Amino acid sequence: LRLEESGGGLVEPGGSLRLSCVASGFTLDNFAIGWFRQVPGKEREGVACTSRNDDNQYYIDDVKGRFTIPKDRTKKEVYLQMNSLKPEDTAVYSCAAKFQLSGACDLSAFYEFKGQGTQVTVSS
Repeated sequence: LRLEESGGGLVEPGGSLRLSCVASGFTLDNFAIGWFRQVPGKEREGVACTSRNDDNQYYIDDVKGRFTIPKDRTKKEVYLQMNSLKPEDTAVYSCAAKFQLSGACDLSAFYEFKGQGTQVTVSS
């Protein structure tokens, strides 16, 4: 049972990336999803989350209006669309899944499954 991210890479400032989070061994039907990022030497930071059926979403102020969790998840895959990227968005981005049948998502909650992450580098 695991999560695996992909879609990271090197992009110029102002560019876009779409990250993917794929579940293996289970489906994401009953899970809230969180996206996190971490820079070496700093604490992991919650970036955005979505509830089980995507009707509740939360974004930190720093990414609001630029990042979106599209409401087109499949049973096995969810995404993070990142637009207007800035150099300060450079980090390892990871997804996490929390079993949750109802209620709002919460970036401070405990997530049962976590991926290893994918590197996003924003640089000219």
